[in-house]
Amino acid sequence: TRLYRAFREAHAAHDDLRRAARAGELDPQTRHRWPAIVLRTPKGWTGPHEVDGVQVEGTSRSHQVPLSGVKDDPDHLRLLEKWMRSYRPDELFDADGAPVAAVAALAPDGDLRMSATPHANGGRLRADLPLPGLEAFEVPVDTAARGGSRHENTEPFGRLMRDIYAADTRPDGGGTFRLFCPDETASNRLQAVFEQTDRCLVAPLEPTDEHLGADGRVVEVLSEHLCQGWLEGYVLSGRHGVFATYEAFAMVSASMTVQHVKWMQHAHELGWRAPVASLNLLLTSTCWRNDHNGFSHQGPGLIDALIPLSPEVVRVWLPPDANTTLSIADHCLRSSDHVNLIVVDKQKHLQYLTLEEAHRHCAAGAGVWEWAGNEHGARPDIVLACAGDVATQETLAAARLLREFTPDLSVRVVNVVDLMALMPENDHPHGYADSQFDELFTEHRHVVFAFHGYPRAIHQLVHGRSDPGRFHVRGFSEQGTTTTPFDMVVQNRMSRFHLATEALRRSGRRVEGWDRLKAHCDDSLRRHEAYVREHLEDMPEVRDLPALAR
Repeated sequence: TRLYRAFREAHAAHDDLRRAARAGELDPQTRHRWPAIVLRTPKGWTGPHEVDGVQVEGTSRSHQVPLSGVKDDPDHLRLLEKWMRSYRPDELFDADGAPVAAVAALAPDGDLRMSATPHANGGRLRADLPLPGLEAFEVPVDTAARGGSRHENTEPFGRLMRDIYAADTRPDGGGTFRLFCPDETASNRLQAVFEQTDRCLVAPLEPTDEHLGADGRVVEVLSEHLCQGWLEGYVLSGRHGVFATYEAFAMVSASMTVQHVKWMQHAHELGWRAPVASLNLLLTSTCWRNDHNGFSHQGPGLIDALIPLSPEVVRVWLPPDANTTLSIADHCLRSSDHVNLIVVDKQKHLQYLTLEEAHRHCAAGAGVWEWAGNEHGARPDIVLACAGDVATQETLAAARLLREFTPDLSVRVVNVVDLMALMPENDHPHGYADSQFDELFTEHRHVVFAFHGYPRAIHQLVHGRSDPGRFHVRGFSEQGTTTTPFDMVVQNRMSRFHLATEALRRSGRRVEGWDRLKAHCDDSLRRHEAYVREHLEDMPEVRDLPALAR
C-alpha cells in the first residue's frame, strides 16, 4: 500500500511539473525538484533466507546461484518450490500457463506496450537531418600548390553543425540534433555552433556566463561516459548527434562503444527494427598534436578496439585535411546503423584536396596521389602510403625529398582515408578486392606506410594480402611528451627523414643521389635534436614546409 501510494504521488507531481513546463510557467533557470522514489530492500529479498545453514538473503551470496543443487538435493528442490510458489503463480496464470484475464487487462495496447513503443525502436521516429550543401564550408585549395596553405581541419565541421542546428529547429526551439562534448567544444574548434545555439544549463546563470541557456542544444559535461551514453540514447530513440572528444579520452568510454557495436550487430538480424542514425564519434586533439598536454593525452587505441568488431557496423575514417573531413562528416550524418569513428586533428594542417576531389577520394576509400609522387614506368620502385593527417604530411614531405634528391627513383604515393578499405572484400563491405588492392599497392613492391595509430593495426588489416611482409609500418609507438609537433614524429620514427631513409633501404635500387639523401636525413635529425632543445620550437625548414605538389 505504501509503495502504491508513493507511485501515485510521484506520478501526480511529475504530471504537474510537466504541464507547467509545457505551458511556460516554470523558470528554466530554477532547479525544480522532480519526484524520485527510493526503495530499499535486502539483497535477495523474497528468496530463501537461509540455505544449508548459511544466510543468503541480505548477503552477497544472494548475488550468486542461491540454490545450486536442485537437481540432486531434495532440500534444495523443496526450497526452490517454496520460493517460486511464494509468488502465487496460480493466481496469475491459468491451467495452460497463459496470464489470467485480470492480469492481461493490465497490459497496454499498441505502441504503449514497452516492447512496441517507438521510443525503444527509434528508427520508426527517425527523420533525415536537413543537411545543407557543403560548398559554403569548402576550404580553398590551390591545386597548383597543394599543401601550400594551412587550416584547422575540424573548423568547417563546426560550421556545418551550426547550419544543421539552424535548419533543424522546431517551433518550440527544439530539434533532433545534439552535439555532446566533454567541455571541449571550443578547444576542438567547433565553436561555430554557438552562433546558433548554447550549451545546455538548467541552472541559475551568472553575468559572466557565455553561450549557456536552458534550451541550449550543445551538451557539455566533463564525463566521457555521460556524453557517450547520452548520444547512444539519443540515436536509439530516433534522433541524431555527434560525440566529440580528445582522442586519448575516448578510451574512457571504449567499452560502451564496443557494446553499442554489439547491439547494432544483432539489431541488423531483426527485420522489425527500423534503422537508427549512426553513432558518430569525432576524435580530435590527437596523439600527434597535443602540444601543451603531453604523454597523458596521447593514445590512439580506440581504432584498435573497433576494427576487429562487426564489419556491418564499424567504419574508421582518417581524413587528411579539412575538405575530406567535411565529405566524411556529411556521409556519416546521412548514414544509419553504423558506428563511425572519425579521427582528425583540430590544429592547423596542410590542405591538399578541393571539395570535389575530396568527395571522389572519400568515396573510393583510398587512392594514388599522382601529384605527390614521381612514378614512371610500369611499376614504382617503392610505394609510400599514409593514413591520417600528420602521417600524410610526413609522407608527402618524404616524397618531396625523394623527388629532389633521387629523381630516378620511381615513387608512388597512396593515401588511405577509409581504413576498412584495406580489409579483403569478403571481410568488410568497404574492403578492396585483391585485384583492387594490388592495383593500388602493387603485388610485390615494398610499401612504407605512415599510420596515425599503432602500427600493428595495419599489419592486422593487410594480413592475407599478396606478400604482406612487404608492408613496413611507422606509427605511434608510445613515445611522447610535452614537445614540439615535429619532435613527436621524430620520437616515434615517423618523420619525413625516417620515411625517406626507409624508402631508400626498401627500394632495392641505389640510384644517383641515394647517399646524399641518406646523409641529409641523418644530418637533419641530428640538427633537429639540438635545435628543438635550444629553441623549444621546430627548425624553420620543418615549420615552413613549402608546397608538396610536383
